[in-house]
Amino acid sequence: QVQLVESGGGLVQPGGSLTLSCAHSTSFSNIFATTWYRQVPGRQRREVVARIGNRDETEYGDFVKGRFIISRESAKNTVYLQMNKLEPEDTAVYYCSAVVMLNSRDMSTVWGQGTQVIVSS
Repeated sequence: QVQLVESGGGLVQPGGSLTLSCAHSTSFSNIFATTWYRQVPGRQRREVVARIGNRDETEYGDFVKGRFIISRESAKNTVYLQMNKLEPEDTAVYYCSAVVMLNSRDMSTVWGQGTQVIVSS
């Protein structure tokens, strides 16, 4: 089964930057899309932060407002989320999720374990 490993979370001051990484255990040729979600403390629903498709098309949650950039590096099978101008409201556990193409017809969604981001002075 494909595995995702997130890293890069931590404590950052308001206005600062962090870059999260999501390493895939398979080539991007097997990935339909990778999405970063976040779960804010006290909320049950995970919200979409950013998504990158297999043709490098991207989309972002409305709250991002141009502050974050999602990208991927094929040589490392890794998707990055560069987060700038962080605000306390960005404090959350960030999860990486990928839609894996099992064959020409079937797909499966896999999740990473999550990485904590805390924005605080």
